[in-house]
Amino acid sequence: MMNTQRPYVFLAKITFFAFIISALPLSQIVLEVSPFWLLLFFIYWLTYFPAKGRFFLALLLGVLLDILQGDILGQNALALILSGAFIANVKQSFFVSNLSTQQVYVFIASSIYLILFLLVHSLIQGFNFSYYLLFAPLSGALFWPLVKLALSKCKHQ
Repeated sequence: MMNTQRPYVFLAKITFFAFIISALPLSQIVLEVSPFWLLLFFIYWLTYFPAKGRFFLALLLGVLLDILQGDILGQNALALILSGAFIANVKQSFFVSNLSTQQVYVFIASSIYLILFLLVHSLIQGFNFSYYLLFAPLSGALFWPLVKLALSKCKHQ
C-alpha cells in the first residue's frame, strides 16, 4: 500500500492533467460531447486510494474547475461532491466489479453530475443548453476503460 503522502501527489498530478484536457481549444460540439474529465479522474482516485477529506477535495477541485472554465462559482463543485458521494457509496462494489459494470457506475455518476450542472445552469441563466451535453455521460462511460488503464499505468511508476 502507498504511504499517506503519495495519493495526494497523484491526485495533484491527475488534476493538473484533467485541467489541461478541459482547457484544450476544441470545437464547441466536441467540448459538449466530451466526458467530464475531472470527474473521471476523481472517480479513479476515490476508488483506488484511501480518501480522507474527499468532499473537501471535491469542493476545492470543483471551484478550481469553475474558475478555469468561467462557470458559475460552485456549479462544478456541487456536481463533483454529489457524484463523488455516489461513487463513495458504491466503492466496494465498484472496486470488485468488472469493467462493464464500472462503466454503468461511471455513467450514473456522470448523469448525476450533468443533472446538477444543468439544474444550477437553468436556475441562474434559464433553460437553454445544447442537447449535445446529454451525450457527456455516455462518453464518460465509454472513455472509462482508457482512463482506468492510463491512470493505473501512471500509478505504478
